[in-house]
Amino acid sequence: MKTDVAIIEARPGTGGDEAKIWADDLLRMYTRYANSQGWKVFDIDDGVIKIQGTNAFVLLQHESGVHRVQRVPQTERYGRIHTSTATVAVLPEISEQEIQINPADIAWEFYRASSHGGHNVQKVSTAVRLRHIPSGIVVQAQQERFQERNRELAMAILRSKLWEKSELEKETTQAGYRSPIGRGMRAEKIRTYNYAQNRVTDHRLNKSWHNLDKIIEGNLQPILSLLQSSSL
Repeated sequence: MKTDVAIIEARPGTGGDEAKIWADDLLRMYTRYANSQGWKVFDIDDGVIKIQGTNAFVLLQHESGVHRVQRVPQTERYGRIHTSTATVAVLPEISEQEIQINPADIAWEFYRASSHGGHNVQKVSTAVRLRHIPSGIVVQAQQERFQERNRELAMAILRSKLWEKSELEKETTQAGYRSPIGRGMRAEKIRTYNYAQNRVTDHRLNKSWHNLDKIIEGNLQPILSLLQSSSL
């Protein structure tokens, strides 16, 4: 396991279009935090980024879970506050020695990637989509210019997801087993962001911060430090 790499996936939960916007906002928050730490951020696919920096996974691992937002969506005509959610998964990078994958278990698909501007497509099918047949896991990678690099990224994410699946199974079957990425993982509601009250509440710490505007811009260190020192 490489603790200097964190793969972060943010997916919309309940809330329709607002949930999609919220998932993007969370990835932006993590990107801003990574930039403040001098770390490198790589776009992998829609909703997936890779952060590389000293102890990146160690510091971000407890962000896995359900993040709830309470705010007035941009599309709301009458000023009503809506509640939406997004699910975040923070995974380490797993080596080929730790998770070995049979090439025969992979079904590949290649397609033309959208450009960074989102308006054009490349002339060559550099983007990749793979399906791991035994588990049903599907992974996409399209941000690199060359297909081979996107294939490598997709396989790296697949190894991370297979590792996560294994961790979930261990928590279910092994009494007292404690995963490195915390109990509950994706399913646990960990934090609420209340825009009207400028408040962020972490439900595991039972603590609130009244500077949501700064936190959403990447000022996560106070929260992450407490999580790191807690018994999670």
